[in-house]
Amino acid sequence: MFQSLTHFVSGNPWSYGIVFGISALDSFFPVVPSETVVITAATLAAHGHLEIGLVVPAAALGAFAGDNVTYLLGTKIGERVAGWLFRGEKGAERLGKMEKALQQHGAVIVVAGRFIPGGRTASCFAAGTLDFAYRRFLVADAIAAVTWAVYSSLIGWFGGAAFAHSLWKSLALSLGVAAGLGGLLELYRRLQARRGRDILGKRLD
Repeated sequence: MFQSLTHFVSGNPWSYGIVFGISALDSFFPVVPSETVVITAATLAAHGHLEIGLVVPAAALGAFAGDNVTYLLGTKIGERVAGWLFRGEKGAERLGKMEKALQQHGAVIVVAGRFIPGGRTASCFAAGTLDFAYRRFLVADAIAAVTWAVYSSLIGWFGGAAFAHSLWKSLALSLGVAAGLGGLLELYRRLQARRGRDILGKRLD
């Protein structure tokens, strides 16, 4: 299986297109696992099957493009699409909290939101519905997209380097580390919420 996978992606320009596309879709279609795709691509790069110098910009550009689509959805059609992106009571609550956080903290929430489970969609959409200045959003989102792409790629790259002769062990380590870090961040967010504070430690009204 892994030999077939590496043979397919090696030197295939479509591989970078897939990284770009999935990274973009994940911004407004959250069930798409963009971190998994970027980490896997970076792990393959560590094994010489892809170029890390192309994986990172493909992921960053895809994330940036997708976030801008989400921002524009919030700006142009707001409430009409909110029910689809943020289904149920929990979804609506997440969007409401993100709007408050954005009003309190500004552009930093656009950056932080990219690393919070479910936060990237909510932060970009909230920026649109609140008519957050587009220039400020562009700068903040560029920082967020590049930081996220480098972060995800480094996890895959170092995981790949740890098991240079075993691709499946490299992937297992990289994805395990990413899941662990994501779990710690979610635990921190929940602890802050129980204390009546947002992700940046400010007390919620």
